[in-house]
Amino acid sequence: MSRARLRRADCPAVVITCEHGGNRVPAQWQHLFKHGGDVLETHRAWDPGALVLAKQFAAALQCPLHVAVVTRLLVELNRSLHHPALFSEFSRNLSAEERQQILNQHWYPYRSRVEAEIAEAIEKQGCVIHLSVHSFTPVWQGIPRRTDIGLLYDPSRSGEKAFCHRWQSLLVEAQPGLTIHRNAPYRGIADGFVTHLRKRFTASRYIGIELEVSQKFPNQPRPAWSQLQQQLITTFSRAVDHSGQGRRQEN
Repeated sequence: MSRARLRRADCPAVVITCEHGGNRVPAQWQHLFKHGGDVLETHRAWDPGALVLAKQFAAALQCPLHVAVVTRLLVELNRSLHHPALFSEFSRNLSAEERQQILNQHWYPYRSRVEAEIAEAIEKQGCVIHLSVHSFTPVWQGIPRRTDIGLLYDPSRSGEKAFCHRWQSLLVEAQPGLTIHRNAPYRGIADGFVTHLRKRFTASRYIGIELEVSQKFPNQPRPAWSQLQQQLITTFSRAVDHSGQGRRQEN
């Protein structure tokens, strides 16, 4: 896959993350899934295709990448500590001490690393665009989803809204046969890591976008999946450049 051209110094910094990149279970906790059947191979355990896509983004844009490959059925890195889905049915009945151990091993380190990376990028470049890469099952509770690509953001933050409108327009032009929605199949302001980071960083400094790609695409023949990855990266890069142009005009 060809590299996107490097970001200009006056463009926002870019940080890529992938919270559901794998379905690995650390040896210490494998007994929890002894009777779990094939659940670790399903979309409940991870986001198929997301890790490959996140790596391609980071390589093409030459920007920082943070990934987690431990299954979210052990602990959900994209949920707040108070969220009822932080632990799944496989881990929620552990003792308080064991749950805290899991948090200390996985939840806190991952989120702390990402937050520190973003803070450093803002200090150096003034603004950061954080792209959190996910995938979703194309059929939910027996009903096919209409969305092919989802761009999630907070509508009250003008920078995020403008960025996703721009990216959507570029994607529609590049991939006219796809259904590209904003804030679908999920709401951009639902509980999640990006939502937390919006509370930590101001709207003028932090643009948090969640990319949701239907899992039907990683299951396509490799040339088609590779082409879609390239289009996502190229259009994202153009949207970042456009955001940088807006900053230069403001200054």
